[in-house]
Amino acid sequence: MPVPAVNWLAVFVAAIVMFILGGLWYSPVLFVKKWVALQGKTEEQMRAEAASANMPLMYISAFVCSLITAIVMAHILVHMASIMPTGAVHGAFFGFMAWLGFVAPTTYATAMFSGKPKQLWLIDSMYYLVSFMLAGLILAAWR
Repeated sequence: MPVPAVNWLAVFVAAIVMFILGGLWYSPVLFVKKWVALQGKTEEQMRAEAASANMPLMYISAFVCSLITAIVMAHILVHMASIMPTGAVHGAFFGFMAWLGFVAPTTYATAMFSGKPKQLWLIDSMYYLVSFMLAGLILAAWR
């Protein structure tokens, strides 16, 4: 049985959605104030760090990470298409299961050993949950 092809346009769109969600998630629109406070820093300290960082490289790197995630998710979904139903709901469920099985436990363990506040883990982890579910939804629905 031939394996269906990956929809590369859907992969690119899923990566863009994940990237944009990250921008919104860590902005004044959503969680930046709480996230900065939980880092134990002031907004001025974060701005100073951002000013000294190579922001274009950071944004490109963040997009590449989203793209890699979308590519891997697309390949898994394509290979699973023969054994599971496809569609938006199943794609979102796949994203949830990927988060639950891989992201949540590994990031939680890392957060606990690094002494980060649980609320900081929650903000970061919920971004991954929402982004994985959205990517799964896009990739499974757009065949």
